[in-house]
Amino acid sequence: MASPTQITASTCCYCGVGCGVLIEHDDEKILGVAGDPSHPANFGKLCSKGSTLHLTGDLDARGLYPQLRLGKALARSPTDWDSALDHAANLFAETIAKHGPDSVAFYISGQLLTEDYYAFNKLARALVGTNNIDSNSRLCMSSAVVGYKRSLGADAPPCSYRDIELSDCLLIAGSNMAYAHPVLFRRLEEAKARRPEMKVIVIDPRRTDTCDLADLHLAILPGTDVALFHGILHVLLWEGWIDRAYIDAHTEGFDALKSLVRDYTPAAVAEICGITREALQTCAQWVGQAPSFLSLWCMGLNQSSAGTAKNSALINLHLATGQIGKPGAGPFSLTGQPNAMGGRETGSLSNLLPGHREAGNAEHRADVAAYWGVEQLPQAPGLSAIELFDAVHDGRIKALWIACTNPAQSLPNQSRVHEALATCPFVVVQEAFFTTETCQHADLLLPAASWGEKEGTVTNSERRVSHVRRAVPAPAEARPDWFITCDFARRLEKLLRPGLPSLFDFPSSEALFEEYKHLTTQRDLDLSGLSYALLDDLGPQQWPFPAGARSGSERLYSDGRFPTASGRAQFQAEPYRAAQERREARYPLTLNTGRLRDQWHGMSRTGTAAQLFGHVQSPTLGLHPDELRRRHLEDGNLVRLRSRRGSLILPVQADDSVRPGQAWLPMHWGNRFLRGLGTNVLTQPAFDPLSRQPELKHCGVEVDRVELPWQFFALVEGKVQARFEALRPLFEDFAYASLSPTGRERPALLIRAACAVAPKAQLLARIDHQLNLDQGPVLAYDDPRRTVGKRVRIESGRIVSIRLAGETAASEWLRGLWQEGQTDAELRRWLLAPLSAPPGDVGATAGGRTLCNCLNVSESAICAGIANGLDLDGLKQTLKCGTSCGSCVPEIKRLVTQQQAAVNA
Repeated sequence: MASPTQITASTCCYCGVGCGVLIEHDDEKILGVAGDPSHPANFGKLCSKGSTLHLTGDLDARGLYPQLRLGKALARSPTDWDSALDHAANLFAETIAKHGPDSVAFYISGQLLTEDYYAFNKLARALVGTNNIDSNSRLCMSSAVVGYKRSLGADAPPCSYRDIELSDCLLIAGSNMAYAHPVLFRRLEEAKARRPEMKVIVIDPRRTDTCDLADLHLAILPGTDVALFHGILHVLLWEGWIDRAYIDAHTEGFDALKSLVRDYTPAAVAEICGITREALQTCAQWVGQAPSFLSLWCMGLNQSSAGTAKNSALINLHLATGQIGKPGAGPFSLTGQPNAMGGRETGSLSNLLPGHREAGNAEHRADVAAYWGVEQLPQAPGLSAIELFDAVHDGRIKALWIACTNPAQSLPNQSRVHEALATCPFVVVQEAFFTTETCQHADLLLPAASWGEKEGTVTNSERRVSHVRRAVPAPAEARPDWFITCDFARRLEKLLRPGLPSLFDFPSSEALFEEYKHLTTQRDLDLSGLSYALLDDLGPQQWPFPAGARSGSERLYSDGRFPTASGRAQFQAEPYRAAQERREARYPLTLNTGRLRDQWHGMSRTGTAAQLFGHVQSPTLGLHPDELRRRHLEDGNLVRLRSRRGSLILPVQADDSVRPGQAWLPMHWGNRFLRGLGTNVLTQPAFDPLSRQPELKHCGVEVDRVELPWQFFALVEGKVQARFEALRPLFEDFAYASLSPTGRERPALLIRAACAVAPKAQLLARIDHQLNLDQGPVLAYDDPRRTVGKRVRIESGRIVSIRLAGETAASEWLRGLWQEGQTDAELRRWLLAPLSAPPGDVGATAGGRTLCNCLNVSESAICAGIANGLDLDGLKQTLKCGTSCGSCVPEIKRLVTQQQAAVNA
């Protein structure tokens, strides 16, 4: 019998906000989640992703036992932990002995806990002797890291979330905060409602939900941020809106920057950025005259070949106006993953060491080596993510350990990444979800514990450290990441340093934290005063938190002193440089990538919750309506989207949030959900020369219509992840195939596919078997001459499975009938008819988008409420939409505005 229900306080595992979560469980299974009202990051609020954490992690998607194969052409088989880790240790030791320590590498994740990070860093640097350890934080935050370090002296965001509520002028650059950090966006919305005089500026090529709150939206051309920031500074100088006293007392390098921005006149910047001079002037005036000025940014600045320059140019504005180190002011990067900050603190980028030290600094290496009790740390520079997988591709890396990340979806130029993983002699993947694209390439697959199943710490965007507590045990033989790493390290050190005391004798995650924290003593991020007990007693705390402290530091640099050699902040004078790929005749469109509201990263976790697909069901390419007309395209047409590196086939839709000449595609879709290696088969590996962060946000593409007359549609409920695994390989030979979960109370798998000619009957038979349509109560229709075949399975009076092949006109209303859960006898004679609309009004309103995922309110229901005269408050009271996480509120507001405009027209 299960234990009585209990509540365990923990932290969400998605973005860098670090929201507190209360986990309801029975000691065996997580039953529900709620926001923690006492946590200072979110005060009880959760986004649509966090509020559904208990619905993710289907056991059919989880890794339960180690799996090993002894050859690339062989299938993996279950094995025990001792055999798995002994095999890995022997292979790593043999590789190191034969090819040297730099022939192996570790690629880890911003979603690991701080203790996991620390174990991996000690493994790579102290035991193996390589700096070839990098994190997927390289893909999201490394430009912010370098920007902070070279401008302010340390990788330390100087602000706090409370500054969002205190600022008089808030600038959001390259972030759809409403989607990516919705809990913080709710705080901003509430602050703006209390103080309407607060100015909000959004800089983004797209008109996103974040822009709906803006007093000014600067829809700059992609990649022109540096020119814009220099142009703002030019106006600030011209108008005298700078703080000369602050510049003289606390900064260096201003004269060189002043000379540079002289050429960035309003006319020149307006032309470069594609905005008006008036908009530029307004932006500069609000920034220059505001009592407090705060900037927030994310991937739109960081994921660029000029990402460091963009970060520095924005920080220049704060230094020039003295807007740093005081309430409501400062440059504040929004972290993209739950513990990317913890990774940076522990040295989990190839160029870093624990405690914000540099791997290239001999004194720093000596300090850490002495603390760890080893003779020395490796001197050779480590490989960053793009360079690391290039080395795997060309054979320099012969053994690769990947933990808690999915490079076979997230890295740019996916064709090359898959080639590298397929040919690497030995690939270990340490992962909670065995369904990720990377797991296909694993020679050794190790099941890791996931959210709610392990203990440790995380640091959020405002430098706040939280204690993550375990609520339930990991399933089957899955283990915490730190435990796996240390177990492997103990086996490896017997081969590499026999007879010496173990470096990895850690009985708990707490023991790892206690060793690690002293490496931060008297550093800018001093954590030496923290402990699990203190965090449990006082709650989450911001660093620095030195020994003896009783509270953390809300904001940094209030005294005007910076951790640089001179104690002064450094202006950076770098000219604007265009993105690597410019528009040209063969690739006349600029592709922008970004996030969906209810998904995260590569969807390894969110992709297991069917209800999170209610808002956006499947991948589509967004083009401005003018672009569709120019190409003679209509909504729903299949197109080939191609770049210099690869191509995808997917539907297109009109999207007036992007300008003509641009295209929009969410970054989440990988080869699991969209045949053809997913979004990142298109993106480019060019990277910033300082941060090594790739330019994932900007590449040249072209769109061509494709004719694939043979269409396929299927829906089957139940055992979604198991069916996914069985069916996805069967669509590899289709030109287009999209698979995604759907539904809520009765989750199902939804499949759309197309090809030029009908596939062989044997393949359709295999598909029907997995759809449970080859026997039992199935309605069937076949026309072999037209290669049309249809199947509908009905159980207990309702549809449970559908397959339409060769002709799919009825797909949407049949899906609606499935969603409604009813099919009367009279209607059944129409189920296989080639009707694009149902007879009468049956199923006419079902199957549409879910606008409010938290409360399951459809777009059609909201539109009906608006038609009946309800405003936003009325909709909230009547339908409850927008009353939970609030992510749907901007879209509801737009629908209300559109309806009012239509009435007044």
